[in-house]
Amino acid sequence: MRLLVSVRSGEEVAAALAGGADIIDAKEPARGSLGAVTATVLATIAARTPSSVPLSVALGDCADLEYLPDALAAARTGDRIAPVYLKVGFAGVRSPERIRASLETATGSASGARVVAVGYADFDQAHSTPPEDVLRAAVAARAGGFLVDTWLKDGRALLDHVSIERLTAWSLGARAAGLLFALAGSLDFKAIARLAGIADVLGVRGAACRGGRAGAVDAGRVARLRRFIDQRRMLTPVG
Repeated sequence: MRLLVSVRSGEEVAAALAGGADIIDAKEPARGSLGAVTATVLATIAARTPSSVPLSVALGDCADLEYLPDALAAARTGDRIAPVYLKVGFAGVRSPERIRASLETATGSASGARVVAVGYADFDQAHSTPPEDVLRAAVAARAGGFLVDTWLKDGRALLDHVSIERLTAWSLGARAAGLLFALAGSLDFKAIARLAGIADVLGVRGAACRGGRAGAVDAGRVARLRRFIDQRRMLTPVG
């Protein structure tokens, strides 16, 4: 499992990397689950993230297809050795056909970046469609990954909305189609222990910060998460 840490500014990148983050994710938590940072902030985050470190960019929820090209243009970060991931959510979109069309538009415009489709475990609150539908659309559109997250940040976590069994089924489906499978949503140490082996990537914000998701990324907190994930990896049976 790789550890993704969401940062809201260039200043937070150093702490995330010092703690052992595998992937730097540009996101503005004040704007919601997939809140996009400004183009200026994104440029700073990208500049402070070594080209050998994967960079993830939250593009928000693309209910309006006309928004997508502008978001993709803002997310371009120049030449990088490591992959760039573009996370696209679908709050407010209940049509699987429209989700697939959005993802096809994104993958066709991504300029080598890998589009990650986001399904919300609390899809009813997001006025969206179940993650199964988003996964099928992602496979059909040849996206690069599938992330299950929570839309509403109200104190409840991923496992408050969805069972381990369903997450495992989505993991198997995504991996069988060659998609990266990621999980996020107020993950703590207890949740990480239960999710060991299910996901390729675990994403955190609040657990990596002093003062919760609205606080600042702390290298020590990231390091504790890094050690815990590494321990779970060693304890998880292979095959």
